[in-house]
Amino acid sequence: MTTVFAMPVFDATVVFEGNELFKGKGSASMWAEKLAAELGGEVGVEKIGTGWVLTGRVDGDDCQWGIHGQRLKRVLSAPAQ
Repeated sequence: MTTVFAMPVFDATVVFEGNELFKGKGSASMWAEKLAAELGGEVGVEKIGTGWVLTGRVDGDDCQWGIHGQRLKRVLSAPAQ
């Protein structure tokens, strides 16, 4: 099985604070479902500036994913609370 992180992301994007993000909530939601299935946990979407990121928890850390080079990439990480 191919990892979702190796699949190309051909959706429209925007750049906000140096991070490439999903332009639309619908596209982000579709990728959130794919990522949730791979990680085996909940993944949501959140508006950040002019774009959308995927949000979830990995190994107890809050994570956010955007896009880099047509692939999903972890763009921000908030400290665990």
